[in-house]
Amino acid sequence: MDNSNSDNSSDNDWEDRGDVAWNEFDWERYLRDQDKAIKCYADFYEKLIDRTDRIDVVAEKMGWDNAEIIEDLDDSEEALAEFDDSIDFVENEGVYTLHKNPVYIATKGLFLGLNKEWAKLCTETKSLPAPLAISYVTSLHQGEELAMHGIHALEFGDYAMAISLLKRALSCINSSMGLINAVTVKAYPELSTYTPLAYPRLFDLREIWLRVINECRKELKRPIDEEN
Repeated sequence: MDNSNSDNSSDNDWEDRGDVAWNEFDWERYLRDQDKAIKCYADFYEKLIDRTDRIDVVAEKMGWDNAEIIEDLDDSEEALAEFDDSIDFVENEGVYTLHKNPVYIATKGLFLGLNKEWAKLCTETKSLPAPLAISYVTSLHQGEELAMHGIHALEFGDYAMAISLLKRALSCINSSMGLINAVTVKAYPELSTYTPLAYPRLFDLREIWLRVINECRKELKRPIDEEN
């Protein structure tokens, strides 16, 4: 999955809204539609979590990839195909904001799953020590926040800043992984129900951000004349 809008700057996409005169109700409806997109991504991901190519297939399902639709569906994918029919996103007359950026949606969708499952574990399990629970959720929050800043920089064409911020976000992902590693699971066996759900999402966040970093570095190496 790549970011099809990564080469857009504040001089184009943000101004493509033109003279859109929306009131608070219009923007609330727009934001609700984008919340649906994040939830849809998270649902697709959960259904495809056992696939090694899940982030690319989910991107395809979200309409971010022009690759051909896979024809040989197994039982789980047939159910997913039925799920496709329930998607009714409103295109909002072509209005584009950060909330439609594929990297933004994917990042939010993966963190949605991580936080939901962690909250469920902490609610159902009373034996996890508070320092561990707080440290882990703080690490997730810091990683998500840094990634959001990085995607903002990406939208405005500041590729060097985007790289720096995403590298910081990657450091938070590494910290999150360290907090729920095998040693911790051995000490607190109840974590064994969470880690199989968390690790794929954490690894895929790294993969997505590393792809974006790679694309940003390519853009920074491009001669200025090629941009004209």
